[in-house]
Amino acid sequence: MIVLLAFSVVLYAQHKNPVETTYNIKKVEVSGKVIEDETKQPLEYATVSFYSHKEKKIIDGTITDINGDFQIKISDGIYDIKIEYISYKSHELKNQNIQSDINLGTISLELDIAALDAVEVIAEKTTVEIRLDKKIYNVGKDLTVSGGTVSDVLDNVPSVSVDIEGNVALRGNNNVRILINGKPSGLVGLNSTDALRQLPAEAIEKVEVITSPSARYEAQGTAGILNIILRRSKLQGFNGAITANGGHPTSGGISGNTNFRTKDLNFFNTSAYNYNTSIGHSYNYTRYNNTGNYADEIRDWENTRKGLTTNFGIEWYINDSASLTTSVVYRDSDNEQNSTNVLTQFDENRDLIGETIRLDPEFSGSKTIQYATNFTKNFEEEGHKFTLDFQYEENNNDKLSLILTDGLNTDNLSTIEDQSSILLQTDYVLPIGENSQFELGYRGDFSTKSTDYEVEILNNQGQFEIDNNLSNLFNFKLYINALYAQYGSKIDKFSYLLGLRMENTQTTIDQPTTGDFKKKNITGLFPTINLSYEFSEKESLTLGYSRRIERPRSYHLNPFPSRTSLTNIFQGNPDLDPSYSSLYDLGYLNRLDKLTLSSSIYLQREKNESNWISYETGEIVNVNGQDLPVIARSPVNFATEKRYGFEFNVSYTPNRKWRINTDFNLYNNILKGEFNGVNFDNENLTWRTRLTNKYTLPGNIDWQTNLNYRGPSQDSQNKRDAIFSADLAFSKDLFKEKASVVVNISDILNSRRYKGDINTETFSSKRDLQFRGGRILKVSFTYRFNQKKKPERSGDGFGGVDMEM
Repeated sequence: MIVLLAFSVVLYAQHKNPVETTYNIKKVEVSGKVIEDETKQPLEYATVSFYSHKEKKIIDGTITDINGDFQIKISDGIYDIKIEYISYKSHELKNQNIQSDINLGTISLELDIAALDAVEVIAEKTTVEIRLDKKIYNVGKDLTVSGGTVSDVLDNVPSVSVDIEGNVALRGNNNVRILINGKPSGLVGLNSTDALRQLPAEAIEKVEVITSPSARYEAQGTAGILNIILRRSKLQGFNGAITANGGHPTSGGISGNTNFRTKDLNFFNTSAYNYNTSIGHSYNYTRYNNTGNYADEIRDWENTRKGLTTNFGIEWYINDSASLTTSVVYRDSDNEQNSTNVLTQFDENRDLIGETIRLDPEFSGSKTIQYATNFTKNFEEEGHKFTLDFQYEENNNDKLSLILTDGLNTDNLSTIEDQSSILLQTDYVLPIGENSQFELGYRGDFSTKSTDYEVEILNNQGQFEIDNNLSNLFNFKLYINALYAQYGSKIDKFSYLLGLRMENTQTTIDQPTTGDFKKKNITGLFPTINLSYEFSEKESLTLGYSRRIERPRSYHLNPFPSRTSLTNIFQGNPDLDPSYSSLYDLGYLNRLDKLTLSSSIYLQREKNESNWISYETGEIVNVNGQDLPVIARSPVNFATEKRYGFEFNVSYTPNRKWRINTDFNLYNNILKGEFNGVNFDNENLTWRTRLTNKYTLPGNIDWQTNLNYRGPSQDSQNKRDAIFSADLAFSKDLFKEKASVVVNISDILNSRRYKGDINTETFSSKRDLQFRGGRILKVSFTYRFNQKKKPERSGDGFGGVDMEM
């Protein structure tokens, strides 16, 4: 109802009385602000309509922006002004004699729970808000992720991709920082890939894609930042939603998102339990150039993952201007992986030399607990705010593996990881005049991680004994202190936001087993510039610059190798240094009736970049009487990289039943560097695109199809084939929109797999990797209590440019 009214008043405003165009009618400007009465938060898309006493009808209207502000020019006269917002009581200003410019001040709307049966509205579709330093995607009813996880949601967000291993990339760059509610979170834990696959999709309210971060954000992540905002209700009383799902291969889960709010307190909880099995395949065919022999390695595995995740918190509204929020996150997950590795050797004529079968059952468990507190104080002047955050987190991750080779237990492996971290953050925002703002803050991140890797090898007496050459204790400390300040202002149609951030990084690597000890202390300055110009309410241009850093993670530094294969290993590099990049982004937004275009041209220059290289370690293993070299993959600082590209996102809505979204990203990488006398210079042009089509069939059944294509790519050692995949989903609402059932099939063509070649001076390999093992069928059922879906907003779903300093 409110959307239809908003649409009608805006539409009516475009069709003026022809008499008004004939005579010189006096125009005056009416402005004001609409907020929620209890929380004092601004209400976006509230409708403001003007009923003319002279013409006996509504003659004009507008809607509020993201800050709750509105302004409109109307003819002078006497009006009844009505302000409305769904699930809130309407507010009327009767007999307003408007003869000159007037500001109606701040108008508060009260919740109307009784009139709407205490129903909360959930967004039906994904909308986009454009800010000076980011794009915000409000996650709506994306059918292909129903019953899924955060990884599934991110893979459908423009500019973001998730590969078959679960690694997240932004514009094709994996060096992206992932935050939960603006901070590192226990919901991600030690292994972000596994954690993102456990957090339910229904818990997400929106995803902020920050390709040109302002100084407010930490400088980590050369590609930018993904900030996942979890859902939290503002309604009085008890409300929420529960989702149950099951599928093939064997999977099941249940998740809930609930709130209970009184006048002064808000209790919120998001919980989920998931059980999933997946089948994976890895094929690696290697030819050794010095002998001409071949080694074909086939690895098959079945992975069973189960876990419980819960986030419980209390928000206390101390008074009208201050609030205190405390929350606890707990995550407990177990993983069992049974893999079979078959290594077959051939001579140069492809005659069989021998075969080795290696069984590797691995059991792992991880637990995370996080305590967080936030204090917020709002002062009398709008936008004048002080916040203080404290966060403490503990993580542990244990892995146990007993390897069976040719029917004999040969290796007993254990990895014990423990990490603790503390976050301190404070921010102060001071408005200056009507359109300017100054902000400063401090942030401290202090983390300590211990990795105890123990390898026991079967000796000649048939007993296991610790191999001190392979076992290692790796202690890693990372302390970061940061200060920032930024200033922004808006002058007519032009906005700017200028900032500077200083970060001091202290790292310590201590390996008692080998006696190695290293400390590094680095201080860097990270300037940011964000500019915007609005040609009109529907067309705008943005320009951003930021300097970023990518610090190596602890497992990139740990020099002791994995042992999932005898001949192919991963090995960290303790000498790895941070890499630095400069990001430039030019964005354009235009809304054309039923079509909306959002596009960007971007450039990234990175120095001291770390790249993965494959090389022979010099170690030889004897398999079936043959000596085979061990091939390692390790990260090394040796290159400079320039990445530039063009991306656009198009949203087209022919009618209320049909919506099409597509995004396209074309980028070129130029890499220059040399390592151990080998030149790695390379240039690669590639692209990726995604198309989402959603249509409502007869019987109000929603049908959605997603098509994804990633073009071929290559660097100095690796060549990767293109990947095309498709997902399909159907949805039907039940019980007067209180419930929904969704059936979705991912990778319907069984084509989401990684294929490519590796070529070096000493060996060449062909690889074929599939992590999820083909098609996945999932059925989910959601029941909403004191909630229902929100009807789609009029227009295209893209907000205008907002400063949000």
